Amino acid sequence: MPYKNILISIGLVIAIAVAAWTTFLLYHPQTTTTQKTASLPDAFMEDVTAVIMDKLGRPSMRVVTPKLVHYVENDITEFVEPHLTLYRKSPNPWLITSKFAKASQGMEHVHFWQDVIIHRAADQSNPATVIKTPTLTVHPNKQTADTEDHITLVQPNTIVSALGMHADMNTGDIKLLSDARGEYAPDS
Repeated sequence: MPYKNILISIGLVIAIAVAAWTTFLLYHPQTTTTQKTASLPDAFMEDVTAVIMDKLGRPSMRVVTPKLVHYVENDITEFVEPHLTLYRKSPNPWLITSKFAKASQGMEHVHFWQDVIIHRAADQSNPATVIKTPTLTVHPNKQTADTEDHITLVQPNTIVSALGMHADMNTGDIKLLSDARGEYAPDS
């Protein structure tokens, strides 16, 4: 009989200890840290069409891409096959396409690379223009675009190659930086 009481006492002590431990685990706040690695994306989207409006509610920019990935660190967004439309004072916008692009500080700077093509339709002041270059940096808020790489600029009856370019998208002015060579190609 004394063994029976000892076994029951040991069983009760074990049951109380298990209950206490379970209660402790359930109600004790977990101290695990979930540290977000800055190099990991915090968001991604597919089949994106985004229109950014100016302060007056008019479209200032349109971005179309099959995939974008956003990173918290430095507020960087990477685009695959982006199509960027920059609306300006003229009725005809600038269209920029490439294989890849990366926007930093929101959309303050957008760097395009690999097969960059810029297209501007003709308006009253400027002829239709197509520019091809390996890389391009666009500053949407300033309405400017720059590259230090080789460019090929095509306008009606004219083909120009140069090293580097600065474009003011509001005025349509394109400044070639160096080694500009052009050829006149009349329509036949």
